[in-house]
Amino acid sequence: MLNSKIINGVLMVCIAVAGCKAPAITEYAANKSVPVSYGSGTDSANLATLQWRNFFTDPNLQQLIDTALKNNQELKITLQEIEIARADIRVKQGALLPTVGLRGGIGVEKVGRYTSQGAGDATTEIEPGKEMPDPLMDYGVAAYANWEVDIWKKLRTSKQAAITRWLSTLEGKNFVLTNLVAELASSYYELLALDSKLEIIRQNIKLQQDALAIVKVQKEGARATELAVQKFEAEVLKSQSLEYDVLQDIRETENTINLLLGRYPKEITRDKRLLLDIVPAAVKAGVPSQLLANRPDIRQAELELAAAKLDVKVARAEFYPSFSINAALGFQAFKPSYLVKFPESLLYSLTTDLAGPLINRNAIKAEFSKASSEQLRAMYNYERTILNAYLEVSTRLSKLDNLEKGYALKSKQVDALTRSIEVANDLFKSARADYFEVLMTQRDALEAKLELIENRKEQLVAVVGVYRDLGGGWK
Repeated sequence: MLNSKIINGVLMVCIAVAGCKAPAITEYAANKSVPVSYGSGTDSANLATLQWRNFFTDPNLQQLIDTALKNNQELKITLQEIEIARADIRVKQGALLPTVGLRGGIGVEKVGRYTSQGAGDATTEIEPGKEMPDPLMDYGVAAYANWEVDIWKKLRTSKQAAITRWLSTLEGKNFVLTNLVAELASSYYELLALDSKLEIIRQNIKLQQDALAIVKVQKEGARATELAVQKFEAEVLKSQSLEYDVLQDIRETENTINLLLGRYPKEITRDKRLLLDIVPAAVKAGVPSQLLANRPDIRQAELELAAAKLDVKVARAEFYPSFSINAALGFQAFKPSYLVKFPESLLYSLTTDLAGPLINRNAIKAEFSKASSEQLRAMYNYERTILNAYLEVSTRLSKLDNLEKGYALKSKQVDALTRSIEVANDLFKSARADYFEVLMTQRDALEAKLELIENRKEQLVAVVGVYRDLGGGWK
């Protein structure tokens, strides 16, 4: 009776302590509101809904993306993270089920003769005329089970948090896919731009060599000086040096692509036509609210926030008592032959425990405070991810618009300088222009053509960036 009162008293203290008010967490509602547009009107169409194969129509680029999706190491690492998260779900699921096991053992015990147990064993006869063995052996085999009853939904909530984090890793995979496709496409266009630059530089070298030949002839006719010859030769050497710089850039860009493809250096198959012949795809940005559904990083951050909220619930449940059931069923005897004697060797037990935190409550408070801070961090990260996504798209759209306007002006500049080269050469042949004017005209034309190619490359890369920033590339 006394023991029962003590147990009840301890349980009441545990329940009272568990029922104490837990540290309150300030509830913040994640702000999902975004501006209605990117500052240039609204359009319900969104190119992020396109599959990457329909957006990137170059067959060589499509083949590269297919290879990268199979071999890229970063993507493979992400897939293993998904498997880790899936295994964690199974771990949490196992905690909900009873633990059942089988154990067997053997032992020996020697007690003093002049003890209550020793005296009892000495006077006990298992069989007529046979004393109790001394020392006393102990043989046993039994099945046992333990089960924590999830009365506060702590284990179920923990499992739900694991499921949410698994879904988050899926979105993380989609985010890796988006970046992989975009990075590969950008590097591909960079490679095409370098091919175009190389072709223009070689054309310019041919033009400069022709001009050098003319200057040498003019020198022989006393119509030009050695200074003019040296200046033209220096210009040819400069262009030839620039050619090797571009060749090195091509090799580095190819290796960057090969790294994304997960393979050793190999020439990248591509159409080496001038980049200026490629027309950037039309951009349809849609409305900013579509980012919440299309951007994998936003969806991942949202799921991380949901998992953090569940972690707070699990930490709060630690303040309440845990209820567990323990059972065992088996056979026990001091001789192996007695194990089969039923019911004398039968053993069984059934106990229930209700235990609540008492001494270590500060540790539970700290764990709860940690989970609360993790939740706030996840919320701030979610809001930052939304803001960053909107600003990325807004900046990219503005850049694309300015690049288009700059390309139109730069194209006119190139046309004018190209015509000026012909005029300068004609004037130089007729001694109506000096060699310096010819050199400067050729140099300006080369720089303008290279800048035009760079502008077109930036346009294509910007379109790829908009596609990625809107959440495209993973479907």
